Amino acid sequence: MPASERPFVFTKCGLVWDPDNRRAPPRQVGAPASIRREVEDSLRRLGVERIDLYQMHWPADDGTSLADYWQTLVDLRRAGKVGAIGLSNHDAWQLAEAESLGHVDTLQPPFSAIRRDAAIAELPWCRAHKTGVIVYSPMQSGLLTGSFSIERARLLPESDWRSRAKEFSGQHLEHNLRLADAMRPIADRNETTVAAVAIAWTLAWPGVTGAIVGARSPSQVDDWIDAATLTLTAQDLDEIAAAIEATQAGSGPARPPR
Repeated sequence: MPASERPFVFTKCGLVWDPDNRRAPPRQVGAPASIRREVEDSLRRLGVERIDLYQMHWPADDGTSLADYWQTLVDLRRAGKVGAIGLSNHDAWQLAEAESLGHVDTLQPPFSAIRRDAAIAELPWCRAHKTGVIVYSPMQSGLLTGSFSIERARLLPESDWRSRAKEFSGQHLEHNLRLADAMRPIADRNETTVAAVAIAWTLAWPGVTGAIVGARSPSQVDDWIDAATLTLTAQDLDEIAAAIEATQAGSGPARPPR
């Protein structure tokens, strides 16, 4: 395949599974030797000579300092093993520390109309430092698809982490579903779906480069594909902000800056 037609390859480092117990939670490892081993393993498995974007999954909890693991990624970028480097699930203070060692190309934070806290500090920091932002869970793990319900939440199996998450139970769930319902008139006005509106809302924020979405079926892709071309109007954004305030769903700023 010509290089111009090859899809970009993004992957991460910093989560290490126990090969003898795959059910054990992965460890958040930042040791330089571990990261170098991970990148070589990924290059081999993917069959590529360079990873286009390589991100640290979480802050390390193995005692490795941010300076040590970020310098390792900077060195990998300099060596050409990876094209760009980024951080996932790191805050603005950590971004600033990393930036002092080498430019942070991307940040991958959780961000949705329910989970809005990244808009307080991280999004403005990234915009000011020309760091791309690839948000994840813009539909808040199904809550903002327009098809979730209290009954569906009750039927979640114990193996589904959502069955234990506060956003999927009690008043939190009620507030979140009311917010999704409030997006339906906006979806109808734009001849699209609630899911597409929820994703487009994240893309409306200055500094947000893209949103990571998933699907288990072609019909789910059909539900949100409009988000790629949907531009929410000022009226749309005002209505969503009013719905956020009225429903008291989630936390963080309710509207992109004008």
